[in-house]
Amino acid sequence: MKTAFVATALLSSAAAASAQSSVTLFGVLDAAISHYTARSEFYNDSGRIVPLPANGNAVTRTQTVLSNSANSNSRLGFRGTEDLGGGLAASFWLESPLANDSGAGGLTSFSRRSTISLSGGFGEVRLGRDFTPTFWNDSVFSPFSTIGVGANVISTVGTNLAIARGPGSAVAASDNYLRTSNSIGYFLPPTLGGFYGQLQYALHENVAQSGLPGSPTRKGQFAGGRFGYASGPLDVAVAYGQSTAADATAVNALGLPTGVGANEKIKTFNLGASYNFGVVKLFGELSRVKDQSTTTAPSGLGTLLVVRDVDKYNGGLVGVTVPVGPGLIKAAYSRVKFDNDLGPLATPFMPRRDASVSKFAIGYEHNLSKRTALYATVAWIRAKDAQNNAAIIGAATGTAPYLSTGAAGGSGYAPSRSTGYDFGIRHVF
Repeated sequence: MKTAFVATALLSSAAAASAQSSVTLFGVLDAAISHYTARSEFYNDSGRIVPLPANGNAVTRTQTVLSNSANSNSRLGFRGTEDLGGGLAASFWLESPLANDSGAGGLTSFSRRSTISLSGGFGEVRLGRDFTPTFWNDSVFSPFSTIGVGANVISTVGTNLAIARGPGSAVAASDNYLRTSNSIGYFLPPTLGGFYGQLQYALHENVAQSGLPGSPTRKGQFAGGRFGYASGPLDVAVAYGQSTAADATAVNALGLPTGVGANEKIKTFNLGASYNFGVVKLFGELSRVKDQSTTTAPSGLGTLLVVRDVDKYNGGLVGVTVPVGPGLIKAAYSRVKFDNDLGPLATPFMPRRDASVSKFAIGYEHNLSKRTALYATVAWIRAKDAQNNAAIIGAATGTAPYLSTGAAGGSGYAPSRSTGYDFGIRHVF
């Protein structure tokens, strides 16, 4: 009798706990046949005669692959919520990327998202690895999001800039653009009449040492926020983020500052909006990214030479989706213009070091059911003076890289055009 009573009590407790808690397995599998073409053309900005290389005026690279995540990111995840009573809830979210074309990856890491949170009438406090506030506008206000050959070119350049300038991490070289680790986030409650928003701060986690000038370095630190309004057909949001890409103070063997130092911050501001008219949905985004760096070094005259540089990336996107029966037509044009800061010694006679990249994409998504769709996307990219900027050099439609052999003020092959297509299937579970 006693054993039966204990068993019944345990089952009752488990039932009560399960009634207040939920755990969901979810995911996406997305595979496509994709083809990419990247054309590079010879240029000469050196001011001298340079013979044409043996490869001629242009070099084209092509690649055909079975890609994954061309319409939606392939992933596998677990999320759960426990009702704590009194309007409080504890939640977790673990999400892992999948490479379903090869079977690699899987649950070896939860690098897409790994958070635990507490929510209630006050909103939500979220801890862990998560998306940055500024990335959301690049993703939400683009018909193709940041995925596949049609991806918003603003996001492509933003990813490349994070990889080229830092801070990067052991998890992902693009950290502090797309996602950030070690973050503390706050989200407004969903009861504010359509207003929404979030704040996020990511710890740099660098070690501080007493008596060491410039300690600790703040490389890796991120801070940002997003605020928006969504009601009926309208959705509009503004976001700002600041990432510390470099923060260094050099010292000599005695631990004294040498005067050599570097500080670099990537500051992102963007504004996005969409409006659904029913027969058509319009998208738009404006973006400005500033790469601000300050370097110091002894001048040899007993003073310090300070050089400040502010490079700008101005981006824009216009897009549209049109529902057609069970399908959706998508189209978007996006562009990024790089303005190079030539510094205080610049003159009107100095050659410009700017660059730009633009993309047009069109596609169709046909829903076979609520969870399964077939899709096709085609995109064209045009790059101008890409040799002047590493972030634009990498702006191609896929994984076929441009041949890039030159640099600003030199000669060689520079990115010119890129085309690509995706034909695939996506299943959500």
